[in-house]
Amino acid sequence: MPREIRLNAFDMACIGHIQHGMWTHPRDRSTDYHRLDYWTGLARTLERGLFDGLFLADVVGIYDVLGASPEAALRNAVQVPLLDPMLLVPAMAAATRHLGFGVTVNLTYEAPALFARRFSTLDHLTDGRIGWNIVTGYLDSAARAMGLPAQKAHDARYDAAEEFMATAYGLWEGSWAADAVRADRAAGLYADPARIRPIRSGGIEAIHLCEPSPQRTPVLYQAGASDRGREFAARHAECIFLNPSSPANVARLVADLRARAAPRPIRVFVGATLILGRTEAEAHDLLEDYRRHASVEGALAHAAASLGIDFDRFGMDEPIAASGSNAISSNVEAMARVFGPGWTKRHLIDQFILGSRQKPLVGTPDAIADQLIVFCEETGADGFNLSRTVMPECIEAVADLLVPALQERGAYKTAYAPGTYREKLFGAGPLLAEPHPAAALRG
Repeated sequence: MPREIRLNAFDMACIGHIQHGMWTHPRDRSTDYHRLDYWTGLARTLERGLFDGLFLADVVGIYDVLGASPEAALRNAVQVPLLDPMLLVPAMAAATRHLGFGVTVNLTYEAPALFARRFSTLDHLTDGRIGWNIVTGYLDSAARAMGLPAQKAHDARYDAAEEFMATAYGLWEGSWAADAVRADRAAGLYADPARIRPIRSGGIEAIHLCEPSPQRTPVLYQAGASDRGREFAARHAECIFLNPSSPANVARLVADLRARAAPRPIRVFVGATLILGRTEAEAHDLLEDYRRHASVEGALAHAAASLGIDFDRFGMDEPIAASGSNAISSNVEAMARVFGPGWTKRHLIDQFILGSRQKPLVGTPDAIADQLIVFCEETGADGFNLSRTVMPECIEAVADLLVPALQERGAYKTAYAPGTYREKLFGAGPLLAEPHPAAALRG
């Protein structure tokens, strides 16, 4: 029997996330992103499809690298306008019972005590269904929005993140002992002061404002694929998100991450885009229908920001000089690996099938199910982060067509496991366990 495949929906509180231009399709409803019923409806569909979680991306700046201007991003709704993803979670949690929520928050611009309180609040309100995707940022526009001239260098951002993590762990795990809450009405004693202590770390001194939540520390996601990013992930992350690439390259990264993290278990999710049809002809017709709405300009604006390269400075067939980028270094490395030295803007644009660099898998539910199973067997990956195309039909197709095909093959759950997000993902307890560095701080 194949291993169980796990699925997250990969989304963002905006109109254009990964596949740019899809919002112009007449059946797409992503322009309703500012309506609460859009998100509660999505959450219900995901739970119907037994998705493990909704992975919400986020940025705190605008994509202004292409042409040294935000105009292309604004014209094409490239991750702008953009809502705060944390504010969506309570409503979606109220509409579901099991679905997990992995929320991206950039620690570079956060005050640890307030940040830790927000996640503890969500963990309480969701009954332990919250996760945090740890990012350090990659946009100079975000740094300027926070009053800084530019972001820190790539590895320096990870160095600062180590201190932030130690402080957050102290607040979540070390401030309140497990038996600190007495809730003794007769004695008039809610919390025992002797079992609560201030955390002195990273320049702060604070008692955590929240009592221990079901998971204490949220489920920890991380998406760094550079060498420094993998080092950080191996120390901290429980779930790791990899961009799609060849099975051989994914297998190499998965093996490296598991070796670095050992003996801690980790879950690895790989990005994927699916076009599902009841027949092969229907699937390919759907692909061609979607392609007519793809935005090359939107895709270039996104790629320019994530690679740190202004493509307007290069002709279509002029070799791209990518040295010195301070954006997502693993993305720059991936371009050279895919195209080889001397790659050009034309090479990149030729890859934009649906308005992104991510090539979709196209076919029937049975064919796609078989491909996903083989990919996981070849690479050791645990599952997929599925980016949206035309909403909501792309998610409904997964829930109604793909999930039954995977279940027929014994490769997908038929019911949710009980417990918190962490328990559902790993089958153990709700709290981080040794040898994770947070577990040693627990009071």
